[in-house]
Amino acid sequence: MTTRPKIAMVLAAGLGKRMRPITDTRPKPLVRISGKALLDWSLDSLARAGVDKAIVNVHYFPEQIVAHVAARRAPRVVISDESERLLDSAGGIVHALPELGGAPFYIVNSDTFWIDSGVPNLARLALAWDAAKMDILLMLADLQSATGHSGGTDFLMAPDGALRRSRGDPTGLIYAGAAIAHPRLFSDAPAGPHSLNAYFDAAIAAGRLYGMVMHGHWITVGTPDAIPLAEAAVATALAEPPGTLAELTSPFTELK
Repeated sequence: MTTRPKIAMVLAAGLGKRMRPITDTRPKPLVRISGKALLDWSLDSLARAGVDKAIVNVHYFPEQIVAHVAARRAPRVVISDESERLLDSAGGIVHALPELGGAPFYIVNSDTFWIDSGVPNLARLALAWDAAKMDILLMLADLQSATGHSGGTDFLMAPDGALRRSRGDPTGLIYAGAAIAHPRLFSDAPAGPHSLNAYFDAAIAAGRLYGMVMHGHWITVGTPDAIPLAEAAVATALAEPPGTLAELTSPFTELK
């Protein structure tokens, strides 16, 4: 991809039920890790990747998120209001399509984040993107590079980056909550609530779902007791030296 995406969809409308009681009074994207709101970890990564506009969907305590992002200039934030009806991951994207435009765009979850090692992972994702053969390109993490993940793996990756479901295979990879998608994928999408997982499966069936293994450390914070673990992981990751040049310039990592 010669030009990086300039627009991103940030999924920030979830209820954060597992984060209670903290989320009794605030939305999960505003939970702070190492002094920074989860939402700002996502938006700062997008700013480093050169994104000009981020569409942030809101539903739970929407006024708090609107107030929080009001002063941001990079990227410029546009609010996609779902306060009347929660639309789930894909439904939120479909609702925001008029703002997302006709070019490939980033999708970023606001409740997970990562510490880059070397070249920013979103920049690497753009370099790995190939619209001729991909509908979606996922950023992936291995289990050893993750903190706070309590589930299994999501995908197995072929040497060329093509993905299939891992079905619990421990050698698989985790979806790291960031992707590039082409808007054509949603051209016939329904308007109501539905999940991105259906689009992942459709892309697998068409041979058009690909992945890229991130460099650095991926962090997810599902419950209040995971916060100190996340903050310790941030401190450790920031203290680590960057990877080698060979690691930083390879967009795909083959699974042995």
